[in-house]
Amino acid sequence: MENLTNPQTLHAPEPKQSESMPDWKRKVAVFLVGQTITTFGSYLVQYAIFWHLTLSTKSGLVLALAAIFGFLPQAIVSIFAGVWADRVNRKIMIIVSDSTIALATLVLAFFMLSGTDDLWLIFLVMAIRSVGAGVQMPAISALVPQIVPTDQLMRVNGINSSIQSSLTLLAPVAAAAVYANFSLEAVLFIDVVTAAIGLSLLATISVPTLARAASAEKPSYLTDLKEGISYIFSNQLVRWVMAIFAIVFLLIVAPSNLSPLMLVRNFGSEVWMLTVLELAFGVGMVLGGALMALLANKIDRIAAIIGTSILFGILAIALGFTANLIVFYVLFFLIGLAVPAFSTSAMTLLQETVEPERQGRVFGFVGIVMAVAMPLGMSILGPLADIVSVEILMIVTGAATVLIAALAVLLPAGKRAIAAAHASTGSNQSKTS
Repeated sequence: MENLTNPQTLHAPEPKQSESMPDWKRKVAVFLVGQTITTFGSYLVQYAIFWHLTLSTKSGLVLALAAIFGFLPQAIVSIFAGVWADRVNRKIMIIVSDSTIALATLVLAFFMLSGTDDLWLIFLVMAIRSVGAGVQMPAISALVPQIVPTDQLMRVNGINSSIQSSLTLLAPVAAAAVYANFSLEAVLFIDVVTAAIGLSLLATISVPTLARAASAEKPSYLTDLKEGISYIFSNQLVRWVMAIFAIVFLLIVAPSNLSPLMLVRNFGSEVWMLTVLELAFGVGMVLGGALMALLANKIDRIAAIIGTSILFGILAIALGFTANLIVFYVLFFLIGLAVPAFSTSAMTLLQETVEPERQGRVFGFVGIVMAVAMPLGMSILGPLADIVSVEILMIVTGAATVLIAALAVLLPAGKRAIAAAHASTGSNQSKTS
């Protein structure tokens, strides 16, 4: 279960308007198609490996280790990747990172074909893939505003969310078919092929290098890093959004990743049950992304962020009390429906607020927050799931999420951040009207 995504600014030069970019739709279309193909392959591997570990071990500890190896390296490398994204051509960063991921996946496939399928090998490749994801995440998020007009960011983000979410609907079906009828190795080979296609499409898009990145007089790497950290912690709106991301990923995404374990323990271990779970989540995300695209200019970013955070907590509590399989699936559908409203609003708000020259570093730290919160939560909740029921963990973390989200609105710091957000979006809307 993954997925979340994209930037332009208040302090940038005059915002780009749709009319000044007759070629922007073609670039965006090619970019989205390439990302969709690449992500499809990545999702196949994600589902197949997660199911492989769940079905073969039924261990909360193993799933916790998988989360650590799958997300902690991303957090570590994001510290550096955010700075790189502000210093080099972002398209090149994406190509290099995706190529590395594909190569690691290919190596794992050959090892497994030879009969070597030890857990340490799977965890190692998960870590390499995580490093690649950490490199490309800030580059992708900061690249989008370079090819999308400012007044179209929310709409394009919504469309992208719907497209990417549709993969959570299609990928589980494809992964189940390949995994059940062939092998995990077949899934790995498919991922390599899709990566090659996606990278070929990306290579055809012209993405300019920022003047700052092209300059020979760039500050030192350490200076850039310090400046980025200082900006994030001094900007009350950016700091607030980072905190909300941390809360949601620590208290909701982590326990949600234990839901397959809850399903296997309470309802059965058939692959089709896991597939339906992911389908319910995927359908919700597709519909949620479509609604975001349709209502792009009518949605209050802050209201969507806070409202969905509280909703996540309520749904987690409901999951904890669920003893019916159909209700379990419905609740997961509702979680999927709310995800695009949260992620698209938060990412667009940052894109509208942060200068292009700083977006790489800001989104690098967004990646750090997401990547650290996940393994941190799983490192605690995974082993706990072998001691207490997953249901109890769902109820406790859901209640904590509701409480903290409410405090984020009521505390003075939260009120100041909300006021800054409304001022930011109001200014941008007046520029693009």
